Amino acid sequence: MAGISTHVLDTSLGRPAEGIPVELAVHAEGGWQVLGASATDADGRVTDLPDVAGGSVARLLFDTAKYHAAQAADPGSGQPPFFPEVSIVFTVAPAQRHYHVPLLLNPFGYSVYRGS
Repeated sequence: MAGISTHVLDTSLGRPAEGIPVELAVHAEGGWQVLGASATDADGRVTDLPDVAGGSVARLLFDTAKYHAAQAADPGSGQPPFFPEVSIVFTVAPAQRHYHVPLLLNPFGYSVYRGS
């Protein structure tokens, strides 16, 4: 089993992204099976997701629309976020004990990497 953690940094504001809902799922026959959900804390981190079995294909799904709406100067402007969600799919190696998957986010782009 491998532990999964993540954190989100808003690179346009230069600070952690608080309050983003995050869902962890694994691919199973017939589709995605949700294992757990949480939200980023004041430091932009999520550390309370369940473990994932080695050999699984896992997905972290970030509800970025909710976050961008909260950050908008004029929430009633009607401008939807360019990326309303970010889906990160990765393979969990059988012998790996932990994965940290950070997300760098801005209104019109994002990047992800395998952290430590």
